[in-house]
Amino acid sequence: MNTENVWYKRSGIVSWAIFLATLVVVLITLTTAIFPALVLRTMGGVEDYSAINPFEIGIWAYPLLITNFIILGIVILYFKNKIPQPVIKSVRFILNFEVSANVASLVIIILLGLYVVFTVPELSTKEPWPDYYRGVKPMLEKWTINDITKGFDLHVRYFLITTSMNVFSNYKVIPFIASLALLVLTYLITTEISKKRLAGTVSVVIVLQSGTFLTYDTSITYDNFWTLFYLLSLYIIYKKWPLSPISFILSLFSKQLTAIFLPMTLFFVYRTSISKQKKILLTITYGIVIIIGIIAVIGGKFGIGTTAFESHDFWMAFNAISYQLRYDGLVLAFLLPLTVGLFALRKKVAHADSIMVLIMGMLLSQPVTAAFTNQLSEPYRFMPLIVFFAIGVGIILSKKVKPT
Repeated sequence: MNTENVWYKRSGIVSWAIFLATLVVVLITLTTAIFPALVLRTMGGVEDYSAINPFEIGIWAYPLLITNFIILGIVILYFKNKIPQPVIKSVRFILNFEVSANVASLVIIILLGLYVVFTVPELSTKEPWPDYYRGVKPMLEKWTINDITKGFDLHVRYFLITTSMNVFSNYKVIPFIASLALLVLTYLITTEISKKRLAGTVSVVIVLQSGTFLTYDTSITYDNFWTLFYLLSLYIIYKKWPLSPISFILSLFSKQLTAIFLPMTLFFVYRTSISKQKKILLTITYGIVIIIGIIAVIGGKFGIGTTAFESHDFWMAFNAISYQLRYDGLVLAFLLPLTVGLFALRKKVAHADSIMVLIMGMLLSQPVTAAFTNQLSEPYRFMPLIVFFAIGVGIILSKKVKPT
């Protein structure tokens, strides 16, 4: 019993540490949305300070502030018992409501069907991104299966896209299928964590309304393979845990950015309810992946120019988050309430800490990458953030299933 009490005490300390760290990152992110120049001027992200008004209001400032103050007001009224009981009962009914397996399947099929109908015409359109003509297209035209033996590169990505052309005479078909699979996987992992089909359905709806997802869902240049394989590496921890590192490696060979997601993966493993032996074996396997990755980076095999930490690039990339997510107002507006909600419900919601870690990690991924490498910040790299935001909203509807 004493051992169990010690574990819960340590777990509580970890939860507080994660919450506070995530809260700081989220608040900095929202600050860049409210005052786009404030962080840059304060933290040295620009060279000419005098030419910038640090308190110039951003386009998302008022919607963000109004939304968060309304939510704060509702919370205060709730704790002061000022909300009418019929309203509280209605909210509790919604939170406790569940749909049958048949109804959930039908709703998901309808949602995916509508998505396919409205998206298929995009398969016949030209790729609009300059990077496609500068780098992706020339690489696809010369890449062959024999290139896999020539070193570390995005071979999984090239294989899937060239296969799309060889099988369907269209580069966009398999990237589109990957986006469909990402929606299905979002439903599956949310349902697995929350033990609630309604939660999975809600998470799919949130991803489907995302401007970022709908912008890049059929893109050849900015595909979703890496996000799909990374999410799959987390999901199969529950189903076929030895395969998790394989899926992670597939994500790594689809997008090198996933290398910095390893700490988040290890924390996710730590918080699962699989046996201690399985956790140790998974950690050792992922440790081997880390060692190989470090050797590859040191040897220059990944083709990423590494530098010393550049604070200027770090804050510039941080500041870019708000306008790169300008078409995902739902994420910006509810990022802070979701973080606080996950912490408040951590004793009920399985993987509340893990989702906070994933959200924090996704927000930091581009600034860290920009600070240490020659990689530029791009909006499509926030696709994992949108997925984990959707999962986080979904699991708020969880049954009392902690831990999982």
